Amino acid sequence: MASALRSAVLRRIQVPIARSTVINGSQMTAVRSMSSHGDDHLDKQEVVDRVLEVIKCFPKVDPSKVNPDVHFQKDLGLDSLDTVEIVMALEEEFKLEIPDKEADKIDSCPLAIEYIFNHPMSS
Repeated sequence: MASALRSAVLRRIQVPIARSTVINGSQMTAVRSMSSHGDDHLDKQEVVDRVLEVIKCFPKVDPSKVNPDVHFQKDLGLDSLDTVEIVMALEEEFKLEIPDKEADKIDSCPLAIEYIFNHPMSS
């Protein structure tokens, strides 16, 4: 009985793996869980498409200027409050919570895409 219970528990255990990535000089750390019951993580293109859609829907953004390489302030003319609102919209879209320390680093599409893609809980 204990062996069966142990096997059932071990099949469900997730082991967090920290991964640090440097993008445009900013170091981003995400933890990705590995699980024995399959990888249901989003693929990169889906993350790209959904991030771009969130940004295109932001009221102060001209959708024609949005692309995967866009910087929120330099290319879209957004201020720091707008950037916070976009990060909050991304949290809602992907059903995850981005810690303030990490959220402060997300100021462009590439950083948002990479962070969300590497986040273990994005869905």
